Amino acid sequence: MILEMRNIRKTFPGVVALNQVNLNVRAGEIHAIVGENGAGKSTLMKVLSGVYPHGSYSGEIVFEGQERRFDGIRDSEHLGVIIIHQELALVPLLSIAENIFLGNETARHGVIDWMAAHSKAQALLKKVGLKESPETLVTHLGVGKQQLVEIAKALSRQVRLLILDEPTASLNENDSQALLDLLLELKKQGITCILISHKLNEISRVADAITVLRDGSTVESLDCRTGLVSEDRVIKAMVGREMADRYPPRQPDIGATVFEVRNWRAHHPQHAEREVIKGVDLHVRRGEIVGIAGLMGAGRTELAMSIFGKSWGQRISGQVLLNGQEIDVGTVEKAVRHGLAYVTEDRKGNGLVLSEDIQFNVSLANLSGISTATVMDPGREHQVAQDYRRRLRIRCSGVDQKTVNLSGGNQQKVVLGKWLFTNPEVLILDEPTRGIDVGAKYEIYTLIAQMAAEGKCVIVISSEMPELLGITDRIYVMNEGRFVAEMPTSDASQEKIMRAIVKAS
Repeated sequence: MILEMRNIRKTFPGVVALNQVNLNVRAGEIHAIVGENGAGKSTLMKVLSGVYPHGSYSGEIVFEGQERRFDGIRDSEHLGVIIIHQELALVPLLSIAENIFLGNETARHGVIDWMAAHSKAQALLKKVGLKESPETLVTHLGVGKQQLVEIAKALSRQVRLLILDEPTASLNENDSQALLDLLLELKKQGITCILISHKLNEISRVADAITVLRDGSTVESLDCRTGLVSEDRVIKAMVGREMADRYPPRQPDIGATVFEVRNWRAHHPQHAEREVIKGVDLHVRRGEIVGIAGLMGAGRTELAMSIFGKSWGQRISGQVLLNGQEIDVGTVEKAVRHGLAYVTEDRKGNGLVLSEDIQFNVSLANLSGISTATVMDPGREHQVAQDYRRRLRIRCSGVDQKTVNLSGGNQQKVVLGKWLFTNPEVLILDEPTRGIDVGAKYEIYTLIAQMAAEGKCVIVISSEMPELLGITDRIYVMNEGRFVAEMPTSDASQEKIMRAIVKAS
């Protein structure tokens, strides 16, 4: 065993985050840690890496045969324990080489040796499969390549145990596959990896062992080398119940057309000559869930944001109609007033004020709903937040808990609560289940179905085609800023959707 974590217990005010957790990792393996949001996965890794120092938790960490007491992240890195967090810790306006050696500079007599730094960086980039120059600014790289830079940075520190927290959550399929291939290559080189992920198909591809956490405790450890470990078995261990149906049963009750977009066009916010959305027509009927499928860069998010208060793009034209009447969506405030709501794909950057508590965030889009004669009522704000906490099953110590301390799935529920409190007619959901576990996904699918049952119009943008096929009534296929196909979900398949994209390319 390269790592043993014994009876780890970690508490926060009012919350037991980890309760007697045990983890055993063998040298040279890829060990996956899975569990619902809030199960304690990231907390356990922060204990291991010294983010939560010795003394702030109870239990033992044994690494390479010796008990370790890390007082900070530098102590764990010194022994080759490197963690790559879901939010990448790169400096955008520094070069790749500068990021790789930041805090670990290649120097002679106190002066940075740039020639040596660039030479070493070039060798590390080759190892991780990046062809960019070490002088390239990180801001010019996509998220997938930034992940590879983080791994190159870890390799520069003589990594023995590499911890990756949701490394593919923001990556497209090609970048995800490249990253998983790299992990398998690192395994061949003797590097041990701990992988936290909600994508069970990825875990089944690369993991040698799986540890399941639930409610801050170890539930089960599975050895993938002894035979095929099915996704259903892992899901049962994660959520404590069978999930034969990944999507809630639903009987659609679809009415007349409520929401329409006609000949919608939008140009790039920095490059006015570049048309990104090219004459899109869209309609949604009462009680209908409509999906928008497409590859990364197809223009789905740009379409949604340009409709929602023209919050993306310039030179925007076209019509938006609600119940047959044209409405003005020229600002976000006007769009919200007319009954539109947009749940962003970037919950941390654009969806929440992370430094504020749950009740602040839930009421943020509808302050009039908690006010009397323009004066906010703290009691009403608290009651509304409590109602949505119960309705959405938000796991927290209380509605006064800071949202930054919530798990990803619970943060997503807070964003949903914020927009549900506006009582929208049209709810646009952009990657609503990105980076959250199967149990939380099911709860969000149930909420989406409830919204449709109440007669709302729901639009779902998702990169997961099984998700669109599982929850929608009708699907638009988008490619290069246009809708290239439209089909009822009952007639759709992943192959049909991909065929429509490829044919239009």
